[in-house]
Amino acid sequence: MMYPNGNEALKDVNLTIRQGEFVFIVGRSGAGKTTLTKLLMCEERVSYGRLHIGPYKLEKLPRRRIPYLRRKMGVVFQDFRLFDKRTAYENIAFALRVTGESKKLIEKRVPYFLNVVGLRSKADSYPTELSGGEKQRIAYARALVNNPYIVIADEPTGNIDPEMSRELLDMLVTINGLGKTVIVVTHEKELVDRYKKRVVTIEDGRVISDRIGGSYVEKAE
Repeated sequence: MMYPNGNEALKDVNLTIRQGEFVFIVGRSGAGKTTLTKLLMCEERVSYGRLHIGPYKLEKLPRRRIPYLRRKMGVVFQDFRLFDKRTAYENIAFALRVTGESKKLIEKRVPYFLNVVGLRSKADSYPTELSGGEKQRIAYARALVNNPYIVIADEPTGNIDPEMSRELLDMLVTINGLGKTVIVVTHEKELVDRYKKRVVTIEDGRVISDRIGGSYVEKAE
């Protein structure tokens, strides 16, 4: 992946994530983790090589098809990306409305996921009325509410306490157990080591380690 300024963010990355896997993508700030997330979302496009998600060939995917790809993905962003003028309930419901789900289904699933993240009482609150951790939990609920095939979490536990971090990761493990592919981008060594999943370590835009049930590798060996 080459940016217009000549900076090569990812170099010679050869990586396969199979359907139903749970994978941690780890590395220091600037290693290339966020670029990888943007490529998967088609927020950035590959400069060369191939990038496939199921039947979608992202290096050739027309712009008009990108929304269809994203509907199959649940993403928790580092900066939340909540709508300031919509309530917590409306932010979560939005993910269902854009896919044409019925009002009945929305009224069933949104309260359920508000309850899952412990914010049923905040349904009518706007993002400006929520703490950072509460915003992150709403973002989590929105990512999961439409039953996506793939869940991508970009530093999902950065603004919440350790106990809630474990609860959210436990929820992702449960979802993974239902056959969903889960990709967690993080720098939190303790969480990575705790869950004993596949760990892919990126350093200077390259994959330096790929271990099943491994631990956080902080530098090339």
